[in-house]
Formats: sequence, structure tokens, C-alpha cells
Amino acid sequence: MAQVSSIADEQTSTPVSSSKSITLRISRYNPKHDESSQFMEFSVPYEKWTTVLEAILEVKKHFDHSVAVRYSCRQATCGSCGMMINGKPRLACFTKISELNSNVITVEPMNNFPIIRDLAVKFERLFDSHHKIKPYLIRDDSELESDEREFLQSPKEVEQYIQFANCIKCGLCNSACPTMATDSSFVGPQALAQAYRYVADSRDKGKDTRLKIIDESHGIWRCHFAGSCSQVCPKGVDPAMGIQLLRGYLLGFRS
Repeated sequence: MAQVSSIADEQTSTPVSSSKSITLRISRYNPKHDESSQFMEFSVPYEKWTTVLEAILEVKKHFDHSVAVRYSCRQATCGSCGMMINGKPRLACFTKISELNSNVITVEPMNNFPIIRDLAVKFERLFDSHHKIKPYLIRDDSELESDEREFLQSPKEVEQYIQFANCIKCGLCNSACPTMATDSSFVGPQALAQAYRYVADSRDKGKDTRLKIIDESHGIWRCHFAGSCSQVCPKGVDPAMGIQLLRGYLLGFRS
């Protein structure tokens, strides 16, 4: 059970004028010397457009610069700022405080990822699984050496995979997946969705290779189709649908 400490009484000034404020509860934990996590609470002013990431950075600037958080683009493109926000995996830069309808905002590191410190987690497992399914177009060497410079596709062919090409590798789907919590070798919904992205691409000829990679005990058959991954994806990738479509190939319903 995480401990709770408050420094609200230590906040003697309000850094930004605002008519509203929320209590931001930040999980603090350094695995190098802490036995367990604890929450620290901060009163943070906000406007209707203020995001959770901006509130965290407000804390870093005015109250405690040691809070560890990963972020970069601030526009839901890089996938860096994934975390648990009021119990749900979300992008902090994409989540507005006013949309959460709560006077208390609790931020914690994503589930199913090792913690580096505070809100920052390690992504090695996600990236290793992503690389495992060969996330690139596979073609014959003879074709690549020919005079042909591009492989044209029809709009219909593009529609088969373009939704799945929107993945930003934020890890929210893996964080929401119940199988990831119980199977440390499970490839995960992010990698499986990207496997489908390339299998469905008419320019790719690596379908059999990828299907062989995921057709194993810790691969696609470990998915129980909870659908949690698709519910939290900020880009509408729908990993659960991609996994079901991949199963169609393995079961012979698709070619």
C-alpha cells in the first residue's frame, strides 16, 4: 500500500493566478533506495485548457524539481508521457484536467513496466517485442535491385493497414493488458497490432515470417481478447481488432 504525504501546507505562494485549483497526487518511488512508493500532494492552479502534463511541470518548476517524468512533443505524437491518470493509462499531454471531472488527480507510472523513478518507466520490453515482429517492409532482393523506384498502392489497399500505422509506441495498450501483467514473455498488443500492420500491407512479402514469429505459446494465442488495449489507445489503432484479424490468417480464414 502506498503511503501518502502532503506538502500542501508548505506551499506559501500560488505560481499562476487562477480561479480554480486541483490536488495533484504524484507517486514517488526510486527503486534504488525506496522500499515502497508514496504519494505527494500539491495544490495546482489550472485553466480549462491545462493538461495533466502541464500541471506536473508546474510542480517541477515551483515546488519539487526532482519529480521524474518523461515527455517531449507535448502534442500526443511522440508517445513519451504515458502514465496512469486516475487509474487509467493515458497520455498526460493529451489529457485535460477539466475533462477528468475530479478535484483530485492521481498520477502513477504505467502498469506492466519496470519503474525507473517516479512516473518514468523502462520501455525495453516494448521495443524488443516491436523489433521481434520485423516492423518494416520485407521484399525480395531482386525487386529492390531493379529499376522500379516505388511500389504503388490503391486507396483500398492503403485502407487495409493505415489505421494500424498510427501507432506511436506510447505503451498504453501494454499497460492496460491483463495478460502482460501475468506473462512476462507475452509479446503484447502493441507488437501484435504492428505485426498486422505489415501483414496487411500489399507491398510486404514477409507475412509467413511474421505469422511464424507470433504463432507460439507467448504470442498471439495468449491474448484473451479483453479489449482493454483498444479502449486506451490515443490514436484509435484498435490492437484488439488487429489481433483478431491476425488470427484469421493463422486459422486460414484470410490469405
